[in-house]
Amino acid sequence: MSDASLRELLPRLYRFALWLSKDPSTADDLVQASIERALKHQHTRRPDGDLRAWLFSILYRQFIDTTRNARRYARLLEWFRKADDAPSAERHVQARASLQAFEQLPEAQRTLLWLVSVDGLSYKAVADMFDVPLGTIMSRLSRARGALRDACDGESRPHLRILK
Repeated sequence: MSDASLRELLPRLYRFALWLSKDPSTADDLVQASIERALKHQHTRRPDGDLRAWLFSILYRQFIDTTRNARRYARLLEWFRKADDAPSAERHVQARASLQAFEQLPEAQRTLLWLVSVDGLSYKAVADMFDVPLGTIMSRLSRARGALRDACDGESRPHLRILK
């Protein structure tokens, strides 16, 4: 773990911390505490493991530890309102509904969707991060996407199995 590799990952760590905490100063504290913990425990990192996934895992667990009794998430809609782009009224309503649906998902589903869809981590990296099998991440993501789709559509579709 070199200084250069840490510096390269700091913006992503900060963005994830900011998304988790919804507060810039709390995000700064989370990133600092996570880097401190990573440096202190770098001997526990697998040499062949993904540094980004390891650091995200530390940051996420740090967030859980420090905010266990606090309300964990604020409304994502406030971020959307602060955006510089002024989308059409229809797109604004659709985006607002999607964000509200995303907010209603359970914490675990929101986190998985964020890590894979927004931050671009691979399924394998997320599986390593949560120390679960790859298939578990894939099935949880499938359920999360289905729940988000159902929440956005306002109705549940019949569950059909695909036969191979």
